[in-house]
Amino acid sequence: MTAEEFSGYARQYGDTLFRVALNACRNAADAEDVTQTVLLKLYREKTAFESQEHVRRWLIRVAVNESRKLARSPWLKRRVPLEEYAGTVEFEAPEESELFLQVMALPKKYRVPLYLYYYEDYPVKEVAALCGLKPSTVQTRLHRAREKLKQVLTQKEEDS
Repeated sequence: MTAEEFSGYARQYGDTLFRVALNACRNAADAEDVTQTVLLKLYREKTAFESQEHVRRWLIRVAVNESRKLARSPWLKRRVPLEEYAGTVEFEAPEESELFLQVMALPKKYRVPLYLYYYEDYPVKEVAALCGLKPSTVQTRLHRAREKLKQVLTQKEEDS
């Protein structure tokens, strides 16, 4: 891979990698580390990619794997509170902020497929491939995540 190709991929997919890692790690600093690791692996990768979509899928798959590896790390004992992290993300509308906080409060097994499906526009089959799951498992997790979000948001609406 030439330096020019790598720079193009880094510019084109850097934000996507960061957002995927951010959803998996829930920490901006860890997401940056994962993004850098993924880009370093891309730079060192010797295989030729078939297409732009092949590169994108490979990068996201590596980002998911690196995020999992980081989550298992023994160095990851201290966590940043979600409220502290959420203050660093800007939103156009307060509803978006509330929805974001509720999505981030979901367990990881629901949060990552939900993000890939709704924000990155991947079909269920590709989300399954990227997460190393069966398509039926992804559909079940998406359904359960939507139900959890619906339940929390209607409860908050009733309380208001």
